[in-house]
Amino acid sequence: MTELTQLTIAKARDGLENKDFSASELAEAHIKAMEDARGLNAFITETPEIALERAREADTRRGKGKGKGEALGAMDGIPIAIKDLFATEGVLTTAGSHILDGFVPPYESTVSANLRSDGAVMLGKANLDEFAMGSANVTSYYGAVKNPWKASTGKNAGKDLVPGGSSGGSAAAVASNIAMAAIGTDTGGSIRQPASFTGIVGLKPTYGRCSRWGTVAFASSLDQAGPMTKTVADAAIMLQSMAGYDAKDSTSADIALPDFEKALSGDIRGLKVGVPKEYRLDGIDEEITRLWDNGISWLKSAGAEIIEVSLPTTKYALPTYYIVAPAEASANLARYDGVRFGLRVPGESLDDLYRNTRGEGFGDEVKRRILMGTYVLSAGYYDAYYMKAQRVRTLISNDFKKAFADVDVLLTPTAPSAAFAIGEKQDDPIAMYLNDVFTVPASLAGLPGISIPAGLSVDGLPLGLQLIGRAFDEETLLRAAGVLETAADFTSNSGGLK
Repeated sequence: MTELTQLTIAKARDGLENKDFSASELAEAHIKAMEDARGLNAFITETPEIALERAREADTRRGKGKGKGEALGAMDGIPIAIKDLFATEGVLTTAGSHILDGFVPPYESTVSANLRSDGAVMLGKANLDEFAMGSANVTSYYGAVKNPWKASTGKNAGKDLVPGGSSGGSAAAVASNIAMAAIGTDTGGSIRQPASFTGIVGLKPTYGRCSRWGTVAFASSLDQAGPMTKTVADAAIMLQSMAGYDAKDSTSADIALPDFEKALSGDIRGLKVGVPKEYRLDGIDEEITRLWDNGISWLKSAGAEIIEVSLPTTKYALPTYYIVAPAEASANLARYDGVRFGLRVPGESLDDLYRNTRGEGFGDEVKRRILMGTYVLSAGYYDAYYMKAQRVRTLISNDFKKAFADVDVLLTPTAPSAAFAIGEKQDDPIAMYLNDVFTVPASLAGLPGISIPAGLSVDGLPLGLQLIGRAFDEETLLRAAGVLETAADFTSNSGGLK
């Protein structure tokens, strides 16, 4: 049954409908793959019993003829991984942190509940950087995740590589065919960058498109859930199930959902594609520039009009992000005190309990960001840093609005390099933060972005291209991404995992 793990959501949906195989067989094949690939450390908690139970329920629905007159959910019987940042009722939820030891929520996040109600089969909770803070999936209390790809040449040949972060476990699970798809979260690039590093599709929807309720918070004005899949079509199918208005989330957008899959017409004639000149950074790898130029040529050949645009405040995006996000993290993580849930390290006083629990429960990167955030929110620095960063954020958003007055989508690289070796940048936070240089601007503006695998580095590692769209215009974004995916023909060019 190994071939079942190679299927896309779209093909699995057709196979289930034609009764070529059952949802139980699909789940069993992926559970076996999950067990065989434990060396990747892609999962914190495996849930094979839940997967088999939900798969049997999917088979029962089909057996009763549901789907003839009564439509099945778009994800019915599809085995997926859920990033361990989403609360799952009755299942350990850790956010990759020691401080949430033993936390089993009595409720379900809206996004995972939406997928479950559409019939998705949960294989387990995917590993991640602690509290989603990281670009390499090396800060998890449960250990680093390994990228299933290996460099064929170069300084990192044969070494274990990072899968990107923070949704590295989700990315590795999809790239290695352990899960047919996965949900991740993207605060500054945490879906798109790992998608680029592992050769899959990663979509960050518009802020507000998917509910944040029941998702462990990092930076509340930036966090957004999204699909990580093998193809653009699969991303459209999965987003349809994930998205929607949720009254429990005050930032959820109460707007009608379009049919995302129908948007994949394959026709982008007349589409205006913007190329931001500020994204051609000094010192960027030549192979990234070549890939970007290839993407421009592919879209032009498909009938798109290429227009150079300017996003002048782009250079301020990364420092702005690393003021705003840690400030919000500092506030959000204040709730972890050892009193109500998770880890508790006793002390002689309540203050000691707080200090001991937080000191032992949080990892170094989380502590670093809490300290940064608390500093920029403190008296005397709030106006100088946090308020100034918010004003710059508005300027960044305005730059995008001006650009989208002339173009329909923007094309950029996803990441400044291919995947690097585990431990390579671990002692240099600034070098690690620079991994998000191309993804952070869209996050600050709340815009949708998608990474599409588009080629291989000289060392045989995946490289992605990013498309950015207007707010709540995922339809155009997906349409352009589908054309780019077809032109890149990554699957046949990649030759599979190395």
